[in-house]
Amino acid sequence: MTFTAIDFETATYQRHSACAVGIVTVENGIITDEFSTLIQPPDNIYFWQNIRVHGIQPEHTAYMPTFGDLYPEIYRRLLHRTVVAHNESFDRHVLKGCISHYGLSSKGLMLHKEWQCTVKLSRSLGFYPNKLSDCCARLNIPLQHHDALSDAKACAMLYMNLSRQ
Repeated sequence: MTFTAIDFETATYQRHSACAVGIVTVENGIITDEFSTLIQPPDNIYFWQNIRVHGIQPEHTAYMPTFGDLYPEIYRRLLHRTVVAHNESFDRHVLKGCISHYGLSSKGLMLHKEWQCTVKLSRSLGFYPNKLSDCCARLNIPLQHHDALSDAKACAMLYMNLSRQ
């Protein structure tokens, strides 16, 4: 069980509007590293619907680095790693959208392939409903939902738990 779990929060419906990321590194079934940061989305624009979900507001990210500034750190943590996300399509497309928006290279990240997905894994085991909060409650995994680091850590623990079943 060696992989990296990731979670993004977005400021708008646009995939390149990441405003927070959480990344958790797992080596041989043990969480060995956690990384989390707020991100200034393009023009620091937010939709109220997104703020209602995660609570991040423009004043929280006004002086934070952009995705382009943070990308070397994010890239290093994902390069040549098996990546896991809850609803992987969303997080993979946010990463792709941000990379494209800032004109960055995704070489070595295999973004053209699906990542490991804890939603799909939980469904394959017959678990419903499949929201991260429901999955975590079912398995007593701590979660502060829509906090990017908490979501990534919960996803990592969920993946390890479900993979054993």
